[in-house]
Amino acid sequence: MAEGDPIVASLAQSTSQHLDSGTVYDSEKKFSESIVADSSDNDVDTIHDGLPFPTAEEMLTLRRVSDAIPWNAYLIAVVELAERFSYYGSSVVFVNYIQQPLPPFSTTGAGGANGQSGALGAGQQMSTGLTTFYQFWAYICPIAGAYIADTYWGRYKTICWSVVVAMLGHVIMIISSIPGIIGGRASLGIFILSMVVTSTGTGGFKSNVSPLVAEQYRITKCYLATTSSGERVIVDPAMTTTRIYMYFYLFINIGALVGQIGMVYAEKYVGFWLAYTLPTAVFCISPLVLWYGRNRYHRSPPQGSVLPAALRIWRYAQRGRWSWNPCKTIKNLKSDDFWESAKPSKQVGEKPKWMTFDDQWVDEVRRGFKACGVFVWFPLYWLCYNQLNNNLVSQAATMTTNGLPNDVLSNLDPLALIIFIPICDLFIYPALARAGIQFTSLKKIAWGFGTAAASMIWAAVLQYYIYKTNPCGHHAATCKDANGDSLVSPLNVWIQTGSYVLIAFSEIFASITGLEYAFTKAPTNMRSLVMSVFLFTSAASAAIGEAFVSLSLDPLLVWDYTVCAILAGVGGLLFWISVRKLDREEDELNNLADGHFVDEI
Repeated sequence: MAEGDPIVASLAQSTSQHLDSGTVYDSEKKFSESIVADSSDNDVDTIHDGLPFPTAEEMLTLRRVSDAIPWNAYLIAVVELAERFSYYGSSVVFVNYIQQPLPPFSTTGAGGANGQSGALGAGQQMSTGLTTFYQFWAYICPIAGAYIADTYWGRYKTICWSVVVAMLGHVIMIISSIPGIIGGRASLGIFILSMVVTSTGTGGFKSNVSPLVAEQYRITKCYLATTSSGERVIVDPAMTTTRIYMYFYLFINIGALVGQIGMVYAEKYVGFWLAYTLPTAVFCISPLVLWYGRNRYHRSPPQGSVLPAALRIWRYAQRGRWSWNPCKTIKNLKSDDFWESAKPSKQVGEKPKWMTFDDQWVDEVRRGFKACGVFVWFPLYWLCYNQLNNNLVSQAATMTTNGLPNDVLSNLDPLALIIFIPICDLFIYPALARAGIQFTSLKKIAWGFGTAAASMIWAAVLQYYIYKTNPCGHHAATCKDANGDSLVSPLNVWIQTGSYVLIAFSEIFASITGLEYAFTKAPTNMRSLVMSVFLFTSAASAAIGEAFVSLSLDPLLVWDYTVCAILAGVGGLLFWISVRKLDREEDELNNLADGHFVDEI
C-alpha cells in the first residue's frame, strides 16, 4: 500500500496515542513496519507481529486502557449522523401526523403557536400501531441486508444501495405531505408506502454500518504498553471497541437531536412537507461521504456461504445429544464440550468435505452463538425504550407545555446521551478500572435493564398524577372544552425529564454495549449477520409491542408503563442469572485466535 495511505496512518496513530495519559508503545517503529507489511497482503493477523502480549498474571493485575480511534471511523460516523438525522428527524413527527387531525383551514398540517399540528386524525392506537410497525420493519430488514453483505456484496456496496432505497422512501414521504394531498384519502396510503420503503433501506444500512465503523480498528489482541508517566498498562481492543461505539453512538444522537428539534418546529410553524424535506436534504450528505471514503475505508470482502456452514456446524455438534428425557437433552446441548465434536481435528478418519474451516473458526462460531443467546433477552429492554417514540410523546400532549411542541421533549434522550457518553468514557469507566472493578459488557447490559425499568416506573407514576389532575380524569388524551379546545393537566411537561434521562443511561449500558458485543463476539466473516440478530431484537420487541397497543389508550396507560417496567426488571434479573457464567469467559472470548473459512462453492 502506498505511503501515506489513510488506513496505515490511522493505525499508526492508534499505536502512538491512547486515551489515558498518552500511552506509547515501546517498539513503535517495528510495529509500524508490521502495519505496512499487513496492508500489502491484507492479512489482519500480521498487525500483531512484534507486539508484547501480557501474561496471565499481568492480565489480572495491570490496568487496562483503550487505544485511539482511527480517523476512518469518524468518517463513517458522519455518514451515520446524516442518516440518523433523516430517520429521527422525519419519524419524530409521525405521532402527530398520524394521530392528530388536520387543523382547521390548514393545508400543511402546521398548528401554529397555539394549535396542535396534525394531518390524518387516525387516533392514538393507529399512531402507536404504525410507528411500532415502522420500527419492526426497519429492524427485521437488517437480516436480509446482512446476508447480502456477508455472502455477496460486502458491507460497503450494501450500504450504498441501502442509502438509495432509503432516499426513495423519503421522497415518497414528502409527496404524502404536500398541500392538496395531505389529509386526503391518498395521503395515508402514500405515507404507509413511504414507511415501508424507507425502513427497508434503513435495515440494510444499519446491519452493515455498525460493523464497518469498528472494523477500521484492526488490532484484536491485548498488548502491553507504557504510559508517559511510566506505568505499564494493557491496551485492550475490547475497550477500544467500546470507545468506538460510544462515540459512534454520540454521532447518532447528535444527528437525532438536531433533526428532531428542528423538525418539530418545522412541523409546528411551516408544515409536514418541510419536516420531511429537510431530513431528505441532510441525508444527501451520506452518499457524498461514502464516495469520498471509498478508497480510504478498510473493507472486508464477502465470504460466500458462511451462514449455511455455521448452521451445519451447529447441527453436526448436536449428533448423539438428543434424548427422550428433556432434562438430559438440555444438559447435553448446554455442555461445555458441545462444539468440540464439530472441530475438524476431532474427526476420526476422513473429515466431511464441507469442513472447509479450522478449529479456531468453530470456536468463533461458538462465540457468535453465545452472543445471539445474550440477545434473546433484549426485546424486553426495547419495550421500555420504544415508549419514547409514541406513548411518552402522547403523554406530553396531556400536560402543560406553555407553547412547547409536545414532541420536542423526546429530545431530552439524545441530549442526555450527548452529555453523559463523554462523562462515562472520560471519568466513570476509567474510575472503575482504577478501582479494579471490571465493568464487563454483560454487567453493563444488566444495569441497562435496571435503568430502563426505572424509567418506566417514573412514567407510570407521572401518568397516575396526570389522570388525577386532568379535568376529564382518566380520559386525558381526549379532554376538550365546549369550544373543542384541549384541556390538559396543570403538571408541567418538564416533569418527564426523569424518564428520558434514565432511558438515556440505559442506552449507554445496554444499547451501546449490545453493538459492541455483536461485533466483538461474531466470527470475523459473519459480523453483519450477528449484528443483524442484535438489531432484530428491536423488531421482535416491536412485534411484542403490538400486543400492548390495546393498553396504549386511556384509561390503561398506567398499566402499560407498569407492565413494561416489570418485564424489564424481571428480564434483567433473569438475564444476569443466565449469563453470569459466560461473563467469566469475557477475556478468553475476546482473545480467541482468528479462524479461517473457505467457501466450498
